[in-house]
Amino acid sequence: MYNKVILVGNLTRDVEVRYSSSGTAIGKVGIATNRRFKSAAGELKDETMFIDLTFFGRTAEIANQYLHKGSKVLVEGRLILEQWVAQDGTKRSRHSVTVENMQMLDTRSNNTQNNYNNNGYNAAPAQAASSYQQAQQQPIQNQTAPSMPKEPEIPEIDIDEDEIPF
Repeated sequence: MYNKVILVGNLTRDVEVRYSSSGTAIGKVGIATNRRFKSAAGELKDETMFIDLTFFGRTAEIANQYLHKGSKVLVEGRLILEQWVAQDGTKRSRHSVTVENMQMLDTRSNNTQNNYNNNGYNAAPAQAASSYQQAQQQPIQNQTAPSMPKEPEIPEIDIDEDEIPF
């Protein structure tokens, strides 16, 4: 049998971490995923799903440290059925995903500042594209002879090894 779930979405709340008696970290959080489709009447509709996630071990600690409400994340895991007896004595159950692999999809700048427009979409890519187009439209000055276009400069990134979560 094969039980594999892959989800991409935004966290609905901050990661809540607890530790088992053996010292293993257990992180709980929710993720919201959506699907846009055309109805039979031809109108665009959105379908949003809210799914509970459970992280274990170092993955739970990394998620707690680097992710927050609204963070975009890709998770791979397996679907499980949780069953319990409520305080009123009724049997309850729900499906959730136990995360086996996680990939953070937010850029570093999105983690430090929430830059969302009114529609809930990240406005940073649109702003970056706009500034790039403006730079391309500016005339080149002080060019005496035709030359080969310059290669774009690659920015230097200063990353501390302790900041990398893997």
